[in-house]
Amino acid sequence: MIPLRDTIPSRTAPLVTVGLIAVNVLVFLHETALGPYLPQLIQHYGLTPYAFVHWGEQFGSPLDPARFVPLFTSMFWHGGWLHLIGNMLYLWIFGDNVEDRLGHGRFLFFYVGCGLVAALTQVALSPESTVPTVGASGAIAGVLGAYLISFPRSRVVTFVPLFIFPWIVEIPAVAYLIIWFAMQLLSGVASLGQAEMLGGVAWWAHIGGFVAGLLSVGVLAPRRLTQVA
Repeated sequence: MIPLRDTIPSRTAPLVTVGLIAVNVLVFLHETALGPYLPQLIQHYGLTPYAFVHWGEQFGSPLDPARFVPLFTSMFWHGGWLHLIGNMLYLWIFGDNVEDRLGHGRFLFFYVGCGLVAALTQVALSPESTVPTVGASGAIAGVLGAYLISFPRSRVVTFVPLFIFPWIVEIPAVAYLIIWFAMQLLSGVASLGQAEMLGGVAWWAHIGGFVAGLLSVGVLAPRRLTQVA
């Protein structure tokens, strides 16, 4: 199922959402220009769970700032055009409304925070993986969790490919996002106990980010002022 748009218009300009999309695209264009140096930089700026867990054994101090840099940089690197386009499509569709609810500054803090929780969840559940984790999926999963809580009555216009017949249908956002999360959870459970990520996807990053967004959006959302007579 490919989401095309939601049915709730944003009341304010999604400046942070657009800015995040621009940064991700620019970083990816930089990646494409690196040529043979790309694998080396992915190892450096991607988050490798094994290296993060065993940092003290390999590189000295576990409090070395270099250990924590990939927690941030990894969420802006992508593994290919499809990876980038898919992530940015989800961010564009769901990010503007969550930014609308939180406000620009809170939304940026929320996005990065969900990305960090997602990365640490992947490390915790797959600590022996030597595959670098890259992509905005964990942070965007947080946006999806926040959207589920904030806009339960929304609907998602979705493209469903059925053989050669395109089918475009409106699906309740609650159903769409619960199905999405269930797929991540099933895949995550199936990957437990494996040293490497199943199918090259950091499922637990998606799960951790989604739960973080689900639980934190209500805390970060500004309180609405009311008057009583």
